[in-house]
Amino acid sequence: MGSSMMAAAAPVAPVLQLRGISKAFTGVQALNGVSLTLYPGEVHTLMGQNGAGKSTLIKVLTGVYTPDQGEILLQGRAIRPASTLDAQNLGISTVYQEVNLCPNLSVAENIFIGRYPHKAGRIDWQGMSQQASVLLERLQVRIDVNRALASYPLAVQQMVAISRALLGSAKVLILDEPTSSLDEKEVELLFAVLRDLRQQGMAILFVTHFLDQTYAISDRITVMRNGEREGEYTCSELSRVELVNKMVGAPAAVQTQAVDAASSVAPDAPPSQTGALPAFLQALGLGRRGSLAPVDLAVRKGELLGLAGLLGSGRTELARLLFGADRADSGKIAIHGKQRQIATPRDAIAAGIGFCSEDRKHEGAVLELSVRENMMLALQARLGILRAIPLKRQQELAQHYVKALGIKTASIETPIGALSGGNQQKVLLARWLVNEPEMLILDEPTRGIDVRAKQEIMDYVAGLCRKGMSILFISSELPEVLRVSDRIVVMRDRKTAGEYPRNALDESSVLQVIAAGEQHA
Repeated sequence: MGSSMMAAAAPVAPVLQLRGISKAFTGVQALNGVSLTLYPGEVHTLMGQNGAGKSTLIKVLTGVYTPDQGEILLQGRAIRPASTLDAQNLGISTVYQEVNLCPNLSVAENIFIGRYPHKAGRIDWQGMSQQASVLLERLQVRIDVNRALASYPLAVQQMVAISRALLGSAKVLILDEPTSSLDEKEVELLFAVLRDLRQQGMAILFVTHFLDQTYAISDRITVMRNGEREGEYTCSELSRVELVNKMVGAPAAVQTQAVDAASSVAPDAPPSQTGALPAFLQALGLGRRGSLAPVDLAVRKGELLGLAGLLGSGRTELARLLFGADRADSGKIAIHGKQRQIATPRDAIAAGIGFCSEDRKHEGAVLELSVRENMMLALQARLGILRAIPLKRQQELAQHYVKALGIKTASIETPIGALSGGNQQKVLLARWLVNEPEMLILDEPTRGIDVRAKQEIMDYVAGLCRKGMSILFISSELPEVLRVSDRIVVMRDRKTAGEYPRNALDESSVLQVIAAGEQHA
C-alpha cells in the first residue's frame, strides 16, 4: 500500500449504551423501549416535557430503579446497577439539581465524605486537602478547601459536587438540571468546566429544560416524549423550532408552518395595548436570582391573562413570586396602583389574590380532610385561628360551590382523596372562590383531568372574568391557552419572550416565539 494511502479512522466506541429500556409502575408505562448512546468527549442533552420519562431513565441508569426490560452496556459490558453507590463504583456519577452536600462541613470533607484518605490509621487531613485542591484545579476552581461549603456561592458548591462525582474512575457524568438555580454568570462558569471535561474525554449526559443552554453546550440531543424516545439528533441538524415541536408533539402541519409563522409574528413584538381596562396588579422588575429574570407584568381587572411556555420557562416561578410563596429579591408589586409588599402567601391573600398550585397532591388538597374542610382552608387562614367559621356557614358555602361547580361527591363530608382528579381540582377552585379574591392564579388547573371536567372548569373561570375577576392562567396545553386567553405572555428560559393580544398567535406561532433565538443568529 502506498504511503499516500491513509487507513480510515476507527469509529469511536460508545462509553454507554441503553437498549430497549422499559419501566412500568402501577397503571403507568413510564418508559417504553428507550435507547440512548453516549460517546466519550461529548455533551449529550436529554430533553422532553414534564412526564416524558427523563427522570425515570436517569433513575434506571443510576440504579434507583431496575428496568423491566432492556440492557445497559458500559464500555461494551452489560451492567445492572443495584444502587446509586453501585453505579458510582461502576463509573457512572450523578450531580443533581439540588446540591446534596453538607454545608457545615469543609469543601474537602464534602468531596471525600465516606471515602476519607487514611494515614497511619488516622484520617489524613493534610493529604485530603491537597487532593481536594487538585480535583478542583481540574475544574479551574481555586478556593480554600478548608472553609465551610456554606461560605461559597451555589455555583462553587455545584463545582464541589462535580469534583466529588469525578473522584475515582468516573467514565460518565450525569448532570440532572444543574442550572435551575444558577444565574447567567454561574451557568457560564459551569459550561466552561463542562467544555474542559469534554476535552478530557468525559461522556456527559446533560438534562435540562432550557433551549438556550441546550444549544450553547450540546453536541447531540435526545428528545423524549410520553415515555418513549422521539429521536436522536446532532445539535447542528435540529433547529429550535423543530426541537420544540418534537418535545410537545405538535402535528405535522404545525411543524411545517412554524417557520413561516415567524415572518408574521416577531419574537420581540412590543406589548399589546388591549383597551383601557384598569390594572388590578402590576409587577415591575419582579425577579429572583437563579429562578426568574426581572419581569414586567400587568393583569387587568376582568381579564384572563394566559402564560405560555415550556416546562422550566419560568411560568410557575412567576406565579409563586406573585403569591409570595417564594420571596422576590428584585422588583415591586402594585395592587390597584399602590405599591404592596407581598412577601408571604398571607400577604397575597390579604391583597385579594388566590393561587391554585400545579401540585394538587402536595400543595393543594389535604387528602384526609373532607370536601367542606378543604374548601374552608384559605378563608380560615385569612380570618385567623381566633375567628372560627361557624359550621352552618361552612356547610352553606360548601353546598353552594358543590352545586355551582358540579362537584360529584356523595357528601360535603366525603374525604377529598376519594374524589376523581377533576373533582378535586374543582374543590380547590372553590377554596379560593369562597375567599372572594379579586385575582386568581391558576397553575395547570386542568392537568390530568378528563375533557369534560376541563371544559366545565374553564367555562366557569371565563364566567368569573365576565364578573370582573382577574385570572392568570398557566397551562402547558397551547390550544387551551389560545382558546381562553384575552392576552398571552410567552415565556422562554426564565424570561418573558413576548406579549400578544387575542388572535395574534396560533399554535405554530407560539411555538416559534418559544423557540426564537436562531432568527437573530
